[in-house]
Amino acid sequence: MRAVVFEEFGKEARVQDVADPSPSRDGVVVRVEATGLCRSDWHGWMGHDPDITLPHVPGHELAGVVEAVGRDVVDRRPGDRVTVPFVCACGRCAACAAGAQQVCERQTQPGFTHWGSFAEYVALERADVNLVPVPHGMSFGTAAALGCRFATAFRAVVARGRVAPGEWVAVHGCGGAGLSAVMIAVACGARVVAVDVSPEALRLARTFGAAECVDASAHPEGVDAAVRELTGGGAQLSLDALGSPVTCAASVRSLRRQGRHVQVGLLPPAAGDPVVPMARVIALELELLGSHGMAAHAYPPMMDMVRSGSLRPDLLVTSTIGLDAAPAALAAMSAGPGPGAGVTVIEPTRRPHPDGA
Repeated sequence: MRAVVFEEFGKEARVQDVADPSPSRDGVVVRVEATGLCRSDWHGWMGHDPDITLPHVPGHELAGVVEAVGRDVVDRRPGDRVTVPFVCACGRCAACAAGAQQVCERQTQPGFTHWGSFAEYVALERADVNLVPVPHGMSFGTAAALGCRFATAFRAVVARGRVAPGEWVAVHGCGGAGLSAVMIAVACGARVVAVDVSPEALRLARTFGAAECVDASAHPEGVDAAVRELTGGGAQLSLDALGSPVTCAASVRSLRRQGRHVQVGLLPPAAGDPVVPMARVIALELELLGSHGMAAHAYPPMMDMVRSGSLRPDLLVTSTIGLDAAPAALAAMSAGPGPGAGVTVIEPTRRPHPDGA
């Protein structure tokens, strides 16, 4: 198969021919029809994830068709249309027994703990626990967009953030995860303040229902005062969807009394630890929460909202590229979000066999 491979951290990857994967006893091999290009992939490529060994194939937001199944797999068959959370759970540890597969003690993650989906095929573990059926009416590009950023945002807003109708929600960083959070919070009846430096990202946020938009570049002293003014004292719920010391602290400072901060964006050690205003956390009785994906068993309510049309993850997909363009697109993320916005989806294509089949 063809796959995007990098052999050094931070050095441009190349599309190479590598061996096709085989399914483990309880796993499957999926033919990748679409896979998202996510900032988490960039973090892995930069060497920010200790689980990655070289050479490596990135990619963790995926959708496709089951090609082969292991002998112990019960519920999945070749030809099934599937997606998968980026956290693949073991299904057996104490966290899994409690229903918290997203923090599984023995989790695997395609594109991190093993080769991922920037390839024509990807192997996935514990298929009966982790695979999520993709409805026939849903495109693979839309399903791939659900896998990390949208599902993570859904759980961050709904389960961890406990959003309620009429509340103010501040979203700091309107990339794929942030725009997903905007759309989800609006669908839940909240009023959203979207914060970003990109005019295009803010335009999309308003398209998805944001009531207010704040250009962070126009507030060098910090955006939290602007958010508090727009919301009449602060948001009840605020999310750092980018992942930086600046946006994390701004999110906490954007809250009103007894507000809830949810950290969605990764905070790599190289960026330094954020200076969290703990005096404010204590005085205002703020909650600080993390959100790490969403378990496969928790997908149905989100999928129901997608099927009903109240959530439109398809609108987040603003660019589609082929596998050959993926290395340059991954490297380009080093320059920051750039002028564009939304989700880029890679569509790997299988090369014809020499005999023309």
